[in-house]
Amino acid sequence: MRIRATVAAVTGALALSAFAVPAAQAAEPKVPADIAAASEVLHADSGRSAFAGAVGAEAIALNATFSNVKVNNGKNIAVGTTNVVKVPVSFTLTHGQEVDIHAADFFAGVELYRGASFEETAFYFDSNDATCTDSSATVASCKATVQIDPYTLLNEDAGSWKAAAFAVAFNGEDPEDPNLDNIGVAVKDPTNSFKLQRYSKLTVNASPEPVKKGKTITVTGKLSRANWDDNTYRGYTNQSVKLQFRKKGSDTYTTVKTIKSNSTGELKTTVKAATDGYFRYSFAGTTTTPAVNATGDFVDVR
Repeated sequence: MRIRATVAAVTGALALSAFAVPAAQAAEPKVPADIAAASEVLHADSGRSAFAGAVGAEAIALNATFSNVKVNNGKNIAVGTTNVVKVPVSFTLTHGQEVDIHAADFFAGVELYRGASFEETAFYFDSNDATCTDSSATVASCKATVQIDPYTLLNEDAGSWKAAAFAVAFNGEDPEDPNLDNIGVAVKDPTNSFKLQRYSKLTVNASPEPVKKGKTITVTGKLSRANWDDNTYRGYTNQSVKLQFRKKGSDTYTTVKTIKSNSTGELKTTVKAATDGYFRYSFAGTTTTPAVNATGDFVDVR
């Protein structure tokens, strides 16, 4: 089992969020290189921040606001055990004419986090620096991507998450050694809520094939989900799963019965053969695990 170090959350006023927000899990990188300096400002911590000694410094309230924030097209996010999941995010950025959003040292993006608020995160992922297209002198449409590597996750991370939109203007300051009094920061929190879920798999096998009408068909399968603690798939135990049947020539599945997965996620039940068609298992999902349907298994009834 992997163990990840945590850092206690620190609270502060929103104007001070540039240096009051902690990084809770520092074992693996979660911040794209092109936005690392802005993230340093937004999430300084005593272990790695260049600004830890800037006691009393206050960031400027940046004249910028966020609207129409979208995360993963409004869908929950499911993460498996190996593939990095690229989550699309977008937002509308409205700003004062004095704010140069295309400056080389201006950064805007979206942070996905688990915790009470942007200032009290247990874990987070930042997007890359957003690409913003002007629709007027003070309004821009922005898009970015948040990359979630399953290796950085633990099972405790599954469940309810939130999003916050942010912008940081360094205003000519050296990102590695800035005067915080000259840095502009804007944050909207929260902008969205969603579920970060452990990717699920479901199998089915109906046998024998073919089978005589009226004889017994045994339908087996397994419900499993990503285990982020060891990056394997393990059985999801004691879960209600529906056995469904679709007649040959039909597009609609109907529920035959509901059973529960056993201590290893295995499924097994029996039915009487009646007509040609497809059997599948269907799982409705939970807060931590998405819904999933097995691919139907055809049985030829003779």
